[in-house]
Amino acid sequence: MMKRAALGTREWLTGAMIAGLVSAGTLGIGSMALGQDQSAATAKDVIFARKILMVSIGDNMDELEAIIASGKIDVQHGAMHADLVSVMLLSFPHLFPPASNQWKPNVDKDPGSDTYAAPEVWSRYADFYQRAHNASKAAYNASQARNEEEFKKSVGELRTGCDGCHAVYQKKD
Repeated sequence: MMKRAALGTREWLTGAMIAGLVSAGTLGIGSMALGQDQSAATAKDVIFARKILMVSIGDNMDELEAIIASGKIDVQHGAMHADLVSVMLLSFPHLFPPASNQWKPNVDKDPGSDTYAAPEVWSRYADFYQRAHNASKAAYNASQARNEEEFKKSVGELRTGCDGCHAVYQKKD
């Protein structure tokens, strides 16, 4: 936070009031969430949530790979996408509660609410979690790259991590 001496009194008070309101609002919303009935969220809801998150990760990966393919690598622009991927990958494994282990082979699937997550996600969860962590770290490294070579290397490691995880933990049919 900027020191008060660097700001005028009015600007400092305005900033302090805004910070206070944001904090109060966040704390108020947080206490409301604690009182909510968590059983309202179904396994189908969490499956849908992780599908949405994976689509967002994929969209940002597409941007990262397009930046590299362009031959005109904008490391700063890529850093934004890589940072988003890093954060999303840290959250991703937490969207696999045991009740969402609902893979069923040879049935018509609803693309929005049926899972393509292999049962191995739950039987080998520590490995799944570590893979997500490693991919998140590669994305973070891309977000911190100082030059094109570091950026390309980290995005390549991220792609390898994503493909490796999908090969083990995603059903195709």
